[in-house]
Amino acid sequence: MLADFRDALRQLRKAPGFATTAVITLALGIGATTAIFTLVHQVMLKSLPVTKPDELWRIGDKVRCCNWGGYTQGSGPSDEGDFSLFSWEAYKNFRAHTPEFTELAALQPGNAALGVRREGSQAPVDTRNGEFVSGNFFKTFGIQPWLGRLITDEDDKEGAPLVAVMSYHIWQTKYGSDPSVVGASYQINGHPFTVIGVAPPGFFGAKLAGWGMPDFWLPLTAELTIDGTTARLKRPDGNWLDLIGRVRPGTNPKALEAKLKVELHDWLASHVPDMQPSEKQLWQQQTLHLTPGGAGVAVMRDQYEDGLKLLLVASGCVLLVACGNLANLMLARGLKDRAQTSVRVALGASRGRLVRKALVECVTLAIVGGVMAIGVAYAGTRLILHLAIQIGGPNNYVPIDATPSWPVLLFALGISVLTGVVFGIAPAWMTSHADPVEALRGANRSVGGQRSWAQKFLVIAQAAMSLVLLSAAALLGRSLMNLRHQDFGFETQNRYIAWINPILSNYKPEQMEPMFKEIDERLRQIPGVKMVAPALYAPMTGDSWNDSIRIEGRPEPGAKEDTSAGWARVMPGFFEALGARMLLGRPITEEDTDATRRVAVVNEAFAKRFFKGQNPIGQHFGPDKIKYSSKYEIVGVVKDMRYMTYDYKDAIRPMFWLPESQTTSYDDPAFTSGEIWSHYLYNIVIWAPGNPPGMEEKVHKVLASIDPNFVLYSVDRYDEVVDADFQQEKMIATLTTLFGVLGLVLAAVGLYGVMAYTVEQRTSEIGLRMALGADRGSVVKMVMRGAFSQIGIGLALGVPAAIGAGKLMSDQLFGVKPWDPVMLTAAVLLLGLAALLASVIPARRAAGVEPIVALRNE
Repeated sequence: MLADFRDALRQLRKAPGFATTAVITLALGIGATTAIFTLVHQVMLKSLPVTKPDELWRIGDKVRCCNWGGYTQGSGPSDEGDFSLFSWEAYKNFRAHTPEFTELAALQPGNAALGVRREGSQAPVDTRNGEFVSGNFFKTFGIQPWLGRLITDEDDKEGAPLVAVMSYHIWQTKYGSDPSVVGASYQINGHPFTVIGVAPPGFFGAKLAGWGMPDFWLPLTAELTIDGTTARLKRPDGNWLDLIGRVRPGTNPKALEAKLKVELHDWLASHVPDMQPSEKQLWQQQTLHLTPGGAGVAVMRDQYEDGLKLLLVASGCVLLVACGNLANLMLARGLKDRAQTSVRVALGASRGRLVRKALVECVTLAIVGGVMAIGVAYAGTRLILHLAIQIGGPNNYVPIDATPSWPVLLFALGISVLTGVVFGIAPAWMTSHADPVEALRGANRSVGGQRSWAQKFLVIAQAAMSLVLLSAAALLGRSLMNLRHQDFGFETQNRYIAWINPILSNYKPEQMEPMFKEIDERLRQIPGVKMVAPALYAPMTGDSWNDSIRIEGRPEPGAKEDTSAGWARVMPGFFEALGARMLLGRPITEEDTDATRRVAVVNEAFAKRFFKGQNPIGQHFGPDKIKYSSKYEIVGVVKDMRYMTYDYKDAIRPMFWLPESQTTSYDDPAFTSGEIWSHYLYNIVIWAPGNPPGMEEKVHKVLASIDPNFVLYSVDRYDEVVDADFQQEKMIATLTTLFGVLGLVLAAVGLYGVMAYTVEQRTSEIGLRMALGADRGSVVKMVMRGAFSQIGIGLALGVPAAIGAGKLMSDQLFGVKPWDPVMLTAAVLLLGLAALLASVIPARRAAGVEPIVALRNE
């Protein structure tokens, strides 16, 4: 075998053009697949970097963020009644009654916005992500501190000193690995915390997400201090915790799940008097599922799973096209050298020996291509991270590394060897069946029609596969265009979004409206700014506040009736600043004050769902309870605006807007908490026709003049904000297009190689034809006909395959049919053009054959 390997290297050195073409082809095919597998491994297959992840189990099977109020959960047929988030009280109940868990930890599903500043410093606060966790969080995952100590149950008690643990990443990048941070006091959201330790390198928490990865971990009970009157900790119906526990060895997961369901029902039964009428009808239908927790709360897997599967299939198609090229090259090389092979057979070489020799050569090529593919994979992974995953600004840390890990390297090696064996054995077997008589007759004697059926089949398969890739790329590209240019119901051109957080500046609720009025007035003085409107959250900015709706004069709705609506709180001028069109009534104005009636503006969807066939102006409604059904009076209806950054195929959902200037009184602490929290607005919409330069600097200067401690994250063009909502779709469309182009080029190279080989093998035949009177035009037609007969069969097979592929990825398409004739026709024409270009050179070479020379050689 070693001798065969040395011989393979020697033969490849003698044919550098062949070797280079084969290696580059394989490097691109294997590299594309390995790049996608790198992400698949890290996002979908990799466990948390913790002790014995196989012992971890999560209570819940849905990824939800970030709060779910009430005693029932689930919003659709697939997850109705399915609990996945839990309150602090429910968590403590599970922990106290389930000894099957050696430890059961709770963690916040979203993130807590933190303003951090070292005690005594006068510098602006550093905005960071925090995560509230239970005292046994680090113990549950078997994590040891890098410096200092970690949070314990003693730290997670009411009245305990306020402490925090810093992530290794932020300790290294922000604080320069300074050991003095441990034991130091920091102001976090205006409260003194002591940093007691630094988590070890590699540990990023119990969730993997594309945003909000924790820089600091805080005890759950610290939420009472941080959030004050809006704290959720002691609300039994405030579900805001994910639960992951370490199960004792030998525990039956099914039995444990059944026990947890009973514990959930017993706990819910104890709160029946506190439930709403609809909850009393549904609480007994509530359930939960116990799922493996070794990967933690897989937020990113839930978000990217479908897209990565699609890309893995697409990259696999590219690999198959590349492998087809390798097989074709090996087959052509073997047939070209069949005279030498015939001599070997005549001299007694066994067919097994010849097959092994050719197979070793093919595997050697594949391994060299695989080594080069690692570099391609690294570059490809970095491209993908740039396109879709590592977004959100310089402080957004995503713990995914483009550097290939051992599983990825083994994957690349395995693919390389498999490629060499599978796609090398057939050519090796075919070329080994050389007849010794060939050595006596001469190598170049040939007749038309004796081309290898295997070569034809490979070209046909490559053409079909390329058409599928091109069609998929065209469909996804058109879908992305449709997403970007849909009617959002508001204008993004000449608009900006300022991202703020007044909570981090320690403002009181009663300070909000006067401050936002001043901000509004001062920002409008910036040259070029036409209108300014702060809002709880603007359309397509990623936030979502929701309530169930009760209509005055109507009975309690059915338990399964969808009465949900999104809502936001805004300042006057909000709709005008967005260019949203009022359909009925009026917008929110300066006349809507705390001394006037409580008003609301609703969208078309709200009016159609709750007041179909009626005039909604003057109607009253309220949140969640019949006794609150008269809280708001509708004064206007605005054209539907797309608010959510997902479910684009669904109809726009009901929405209403309330004035920042008005506060509603409730006798329920949970409603009072939400009311207070909603007055802290997080976006400022700025309408500045002409896009004057330096907007972020000017806004920052104005806000700093109002309050030097006011937290401004950034100021972004609104069209870029909306465009960023489609980053994943852009990644999929871009990479699929790259794969389609790569597959097209490889298929064209494959066709060129086969046609060039054909012309070489049929040189004598072509010379004879021309000697008998055939002109050059007929020779060109003969060669082109041979090429397009293969491409035609490939297209005939590829068109239905492309339609089938379109149907399989229909969930990824928006506003385009899986069988869109325009996109399919464009893919067919592009492949036909590539085939034409790949065939022209061999055809012209055939037409240039001199009959006398060809016959003399024969």
